[in-house]
Amino acid sequence: MKLAATYGIFYFKFFILLYLSVAFLGGKCSVKMIIFNFCSLLPSLFMFVAGGKLPEPEVKVEAIHKPFMCYRKSKFGDMLLVHYDGFLESNGTMFHSSRNQGDKNPVWFTLGMKEVIRGWDKGLQDMCTGERRKLTVPPSLGYGKEGQGKIPPSSTLIFDIELMEIRNGPRSHESFQDMDLNDDWKLSKREVKEYLKKEFEKHGYSPNDTHHEVMVDDIFKNEDEDEDGFISVREFTSLHDEL
Repeated sequence: MKLAATYGIFYFKFFILLYLSVAFLGGKCSVKMIIFNFCSLLPSLFMFVAGGKLPEPEVKVEAIHKPFMCYRKSKFGDMLLVHYDGFLESNGTMFHSSRNQGDKNPVWFTLGMKEVIRGWDKGLQDMCTGERRKLTVPPSLGYGKEGQGKIPPSSTLIFDIELMEIRNGPRSHESFQDMDLNDDWKLSKREVKEYLKKEFEKHGYSPNDTHHEVMVDDIFKNEDEDEDGFISVREFTSLHDEL
């Protein structure tokens, strides 16, 4: 019933539009004119049938420099270290530069985890260490209608970004494999406890089995969604903060 109603509305709107088209021509309308007006209405009609959804805007990616050798490409879950300059497309004004402003250090972020604007998450995939890209980011993938700081509302942004380093992120498959001691593609409480012990020792803290037991119980309470006593790859790569 819902589908029939949808197409009924579609045909009703189509004939209204076609009727108005003929009326605007004063009733003096040839077959060619009707066909012309029908064709001119097709894009609007197609949008209606498709649910009125516009294509999602894309980031324009241009390569400024590519290294001769590429040993690894960035992917969702990786931690990336980048230097960047940001400009307003409208007048070329620089609104920020990690190279020349602040402490002049590159910045770390995790790709695909919404730590940066969507334009970066989309435009910095499959990037090599040492590669440099120019991203043209539409407002909907940047700071939108609100803007932020020196960025006016509805601004298209230009970024010059250089990827300095790629590391395994806390939610990457590589990190999961480091924790998965018996390679069975799931984490037991023992494996997670061993991981926590190594992390504490790495950062100079003395081992505390009681404290680790409490942490492991808390981790499994939040991460083990199906409560089977293991953390699967899917459960591990979901957005949680415990590990």
